[in-house]
Amino acid sequence: MTILLFHHDAFLRECRAKVIAHATEGHGVVLDQTVCYATSGGQPHDTGTMSAGGSNWQIIDVKKSADGIIHILSDGELPAVGSTVTCVIDWERRYRLMRTHTALHLLCGVVFRDYGAFVTGGNMDLDEGRLDFEIADFSNELAQAIVEKVNLEIVANRPIQVNILPRDEAFAIPDLIRTKISLLPEGISEVRTVNIVGLDLQADGGTHVAHTGEVGRVDLLKTRSKGATNKRIIIGLHP
Repeated sequence: MTILLFHHDAFLRECRAKVIAHATEGHGVVLDQTVCYATSGGQPHDTGTMSAGGSNWQIIDVKKSADGIIHILSDGELPAVGSTVTCVIDWERRYRLMRTHTALHLLCGVVFRDYGAFVTGGNMDLDEGRLDFEIADFSNELAQAIVEKVNLEIVANRPIQVNILPRDEAFAIPDLIRTKISLLPEGISEVRTVNIVGLDLQADGGTHVAHTGEVGRVDLLKTRSKGATNKRIIIGLHP
C-alpha cells in the first residue's frame, strides 16, 4: 500500500520515495509513499515532476488502480523498481484545488446547517466546483443568499482540522456522512475526517487549506435544476 502523505499534511510539496512496482497498465510507477493526490472523490489529480539519478519525468496523471496509486509519467525509460525517486508537485495547481475543495465543504456546511439538505452529487476543477442538493422552493436568489453565507464563513477564518479515526469512533459522530448515499468503502478500519471548526465535520479524503480565509471570496456561477427538488449550485473562486 502506498502511504498517502497528504492525508496528514496537505502542504507537503515534495517527498523521496521508493519505486515498488511498474504499472501493469499505462506508463507509470507505484511508490511506497507519495505527496501526489490521485483522482477520487470528485477532486482531480496532482501533476508535477519525478527525478532520479539525473533523469527527470513529468507526472502527468495520478490514479488509483488494482496495482495501487499509479504515477503516470512522460515518455522515457521508467525508474527502476527499488530505486529512490523525488516527487515534487505543481504547488500552484494543488493549492487552487485545496481552496476550491474547502469552498465546496463550506457550501455543504452552510446548506446542511440552514436547510438540512444532503449532497446528492458533486464535482470540482481548479477554480470552480458544483454540489447538488435536495432543496425545495429553490431559486437563484436563494442560491445567491447561500453563497453570501459561504463568504461570511470565509471571512470568519475558521480553522480546519484533519483527523484519522478508528471506524467505530468515526461512525459514532452524528451526520458524519453528508452525501445521500455513503461513499465510504465497506470494511475500512479508519476514517479520515475534515472539520471546519464550528461549521462542518464530515468524512473526506481530499486536500484542504488550514483556515477558511485562505479560500478567498467565491462567486455564484450558475444554478441548474436536476429535478423537482434536486438542485445544482456551481461556485467559483473569485478572480
